[in-house]
Amino acid sequence: MRLFKHLFPPSAKRLFPGESLQRITQAIARSEQGHTGEICFAVEPALHPRAVLNGTLARDRAHEVFASLRVWDTHANNGVLLYLLLADHRIEIVADRGFAGRVSDEQWRGVCQLIEERLRAGEAEAGVMAGVEALSAILVEHFPRAEGQHDANELPDLPYIL
Repeated sequence: MRLFKHLFPPSAKRLFPGESLQRITQAIARSEQGHTGEICFAVEPALHPRAVLNGTLARDRAHEVFASLRVWDTHANNGVLLYLLLADHRIEIVADRGFAGRVSDEQWRGVCQLIEERLRAGEAEAGVMAGVEALSAILVEHFPRAEGQHDANELPDLPYIL
C-alpha cells in the first residue's frame, strides 16, 4: 500500500503553485528579521520506489534533506528544516545542534500539529504559513536578533520542491 502511494503521489506543484511559494518565501524572510536562525522549507511528493522498499521513513529522509540542503551549515548552528513528505502524509522538523536542550520534542510536535490541522482542511499554504510562524516564535525565544544587529541570510528562503 505504501509503495502505491509513492508511485502515485499528490502533486506538490498543485498544492504549492508559484504564487504560494512566493508567499511562503516572503513569510520566511519576514520571520528571519526577528531572529538569527534560518528556516528552510522542503516538500517532496514521494520517495523513490527503492527507498520505499528499503523501508526508508520520512524522518530518515528529512535528515538526508537536512544534510543535502546544508541546513546544518549556519554560523550559530540554528537552522531548522520543515519537511513535508506528501505520499506518507508526514511532517518532519529537523533542527540543528544549537537547539539541543532548548526545545522539547513536544514543542516541535506542536508545530507539526498546527500544520497537520490545516493540511487536513485542504489548506496547504496556510498550514505551512502557520508552521513558519510557530517556528519563528521558537527562534525568537532562543535566538533573538538584537536591535540593530546585522544577520546574514545564510540559507535561501525560497522553498524547495524535491
